[in-house]
Amino acid sequence: MAAQRTATDATVSAWRPRVPGVVEVFHAHFTGYAYPMHVHDAWTLLIVDAGAVRYDLDRHEHGTPLDAVTLLPPHVPHNGAPATPDGFRKRVLYLDGTLLPDDLIGPAVDRPDLRDPVLRRRVGQVHAALARPGEELEAASRLALIGERLRAALRPGQARPAPRRDPVLARRLRELLDARVAEGLTLDEATVLLGAHPAHLVRAFSTAYGIAPHQYLTSRRVGRARRLLLAGHAPAEVAAATGFHDQSHLTRHFKKLVGVPPGRYRAGASR
Repeated sequence: MAAQRTATDATVSAWRPRVPGVVEVFHAHFTGYAYPMHVHDAWTLLIVDAGAVRYDLDRHEHGTPLDAVTLLPPHVPHNGAPATPDGFRKRVLYLDGTLLPDDLIGPAVDRPDLRDPVLRRRVGQVHAALARPGEELEAASRLALIGERLRAALRPGQARPAPRRDPVLARRLRELLDARVAEGLTLDEATVLLGAHPAHLVRAFSTAYGIAPHQYLTSRRVGRARRLLLAGHAPAEVAAATGFHDQSHLTRHFKKLVGVPPGRYRAGASR
């Protein structure tokens, strides 16, 4: 994932993460560039971090407020151009049809800009997770909740089911995570093994234990890392043995949960 500056005075970065449902992640800062009319074969989930975009969707003019999330449906023509002198900076997720069904294309055309602070914060959190290798479970979990919220927003007449506790399902997921601390577990694997909807699975676990599945798994990994560091193993070796993507991935989470990086923790341990 590397940012590139193009001849149109734009900085862009794009990649395809190892998270099911995400076709592409695209970050861009455009100043003078304007998109012509075009279509995508994927859902476009867009947030603007600076400036503003003016666009036409299905022959109706729209804008992208900074506090909104824009959802452009597949196969519907649209364009886009800066609405401010300094252009705009945006982050985009292109999503396949597993998260949002085709029957939501019409509602999305009618209401593409959603003012929902919770939704916007969650989209930003997904982008942050997708930018860090090793955080695929977090990204998938947050994306499942985003899909749930988008479906509810586009079906306003349909009552949203009340969240319900499911301690048995939560316990079964915890047992799976405990059994695969180093190996890891994807959300897709968990939903197949446990026969549960991804959003319900994440919500049931978080409700039962007060911590999200990805946070629980990271905590277990850091716990194992502490034991190995105290036994004299080097941080790079510990990272590989406990399921972290690399040493920097271990260091980031270890420092967050323990307060010091693993090397300092190992050096300061009593012998």
